Amino acid sequence: MAVIATSAADRNAARKRRRRRVRAAAIVVALVATGGAAGSAATDAFDARDKDGKAIASAASSTALAKVTRGTLSARTQQNGTLGYVGDHPVVNHAGGTVTKLPAAGEAIRQGQVLYWVSGKPVILLKGSIPSYRELSRGREGTDVQQLNAALVALGYATKDEIDPQSDYFSRATRRALKELQDDVGLEETGRLTPGEAVFLPVDELRVTKVEALIGGSAGPGGVVMRASSTGRQVTVALNASQQTSVKTGDKVLITLPNRKSTEGVVSSVGTVATKTDQSMTVEVLIQPLDAKATGELDQAPVQVAIVSETVNDVLSVPVDALLARAGGGYAVEVVDEDGKHRLIPVTTGLFDDSAGTVQVTGEGLSAGQNVVVPGS
Repeated sequence: MAVIATSAADRNAARKRRRRRVRAAAIVVALVATGGAAGSAATDAFDARDKDGKAIASAASSTALAKVTRGTLSARTQQNGTLGYVGDHPVVNHAGGTVTKLPAAGEAIRQGQVLYWVSGKPVILLKGSIPSYRELSRGREGTDVQQLNAALVALGYATKDEIDPQSDYFSRATRRALKELQDDVGLEETGRLTPGEAVFLPVDELRVTKVEALIGGSAGPGGVVMRASSTGRQVTVALNASQQTSVKTGDKVLITLPNRKSTEGVVSSVGTVATKTDQSMTVEVLIQPLDAKATGELDQAPVQVAIVSETVNDVLSVPVDALLARAGGGYAVEVVDEDGKHRLIPVTTGLFDDSAGTVQVTGEGLSAGQNVVVPGS
């Protein structure tokens, strides 16, 4: 490896060429990051040589210094996303009468609480995936009975010793616990659950997104009273289908919120069916924030998502704009020694972190803590 110190005279002679180099830097760096074939064609514009034809460091007329660092580097894919709530559930009414009270959009309602009122009677929320379709009473069996038993135990109206949450049998203990729930919410204590008294949805707590019924309107069975989501937070990304294989379930992400604060998340699912948009084919990627509270309460808010697709540990890295393209191919960085001398060190690039603007590099004589030249601000 040839390491060549540059003189002040050499720098002054190449000053005009360096200015052109700085203006072209963003283009070449982008080609480096994407592996563009045009990178080699742009190389000569960056290559300054001395009078003997040997390569010299090409410092720009306005430059700054950055450090070579050692640590963990991650490849990130920057994507636009939408922050919102998980799920979209229609709340279907089974009671007959007149709607007398409704919640407001945005209101959160937990399992065991009242969703709305029909003819002055409450309709409560219970957790379950099977909709209410028949009266449940002592001696009944089935999946709908099992989810009622599980709900009563979860709400504290019975212990697991009194009612097995997995039991699909409506027992005497089920009847007793149901009567206590009916008493608490203001229903008649019959010990039977009719379809009009409860709505089963697969959430512990829901958030009303849209109220469709009207107070004073008819509450016919089968009508949608409101739409709701869970209170869980989720980011949705429409990922270009060509990038599907670069993202997988469990990948870590960094979510940048509208207030410019960031919070971590993890990819919970990657779609397998592409959807045609105006400009491309995309797949849906769902992301779960690890700290839901940090995301606030905004719904359908635009966010930036940096998806970590690959990580390397204990490597050297420099800012991407420290890379200099060499005339013969490959890249170098311009190192400034403690005595102020400048020298080029050929490097091999590895992982690019597009989000942080850094790149993994290896090169003989390169070490953590060294100063490298980057374009000035």
